[in-house]
Amino acid sequence: MNEALTLLSFGDAGWGDEIAQGVLITVSLAVATLPFGLALGFILALAKKCNEPSLRLAANIYTTIFRGLPELLTLFLVYFGVQIGIQQALKLMGVDAYVEVNSFVAGMVALALVFSSYASEAFLSAFSGIPQGQYEGGYSLGLSRGKTMRLIVLPQLIRLALPALGNLWLILLKDTALISVVGLSDLVRQSGIAARVTKEPFLFFGVACLIYVVLAMISSIGLSRIEIWSKRGESER
Repeated sequence: MNEALTLLSFGDAGWGDEIAQGVLITVSLAVATLPFGLALGFILALAKKCNEPSLRLAANIYTTIFRGLPELLTLFLVYFGVQIGIQQALKLMGVDAYVEVNSFVAGMVALALVFSSYASEAFLSAFSGIPQGQYEGGYSLGLSRGKTMRLIVLPQLIRLALPALGNLWLILLKDTALISVVGLSDLVRQSGIAARVTKEPFLFFGVACLIYVVLAMISSIGLSRIEIWSKRGESER
């Protein structure tokens, strides 16, 4: 027990600093990915419900691809594909240089692509739960389409989509572990390094499991609070 506490302590004697840094990177990656994934998912949902066939087709192809590809394969395509693409573009301009994509940015892009494909379905389902009369009521008050969407439709949309988006957030939080394969020092990678050096895999991977469970519990509490807040208008009526 004392040996385990020593290994998990902070400072030169333990790996607490490295594990804490890994937790910070894991949470930072998930938080940084979330707004991009939500925004892109919302745009995809709008494209899927618009009257333009080409936009609907493009959005459906996008979601089919990124919902069908394994997240790890998507990460590899972004991480290596972007590097190759940039290098080829530089060669066409006569520049011979090696370009390495930042692991954090590549992970954020890859996870946002996957997250948005699922989030679009959550938003699309939420759109179907909003009566057409809500739109017509906004237009009858003289509101533009943009203001009707922002002031009337969007608050209801968030409330309806929140349960599904909450589940997607928990999935996103877990999927950040995949980024360790491209060299990002997240929780899983730091735990793996500590396990190899100390020959204590059960200890460090067990701690990583415990940290993910704690993060999921904190997220669940936060999502519950947000859901209660989003329904405050209903309880007042």
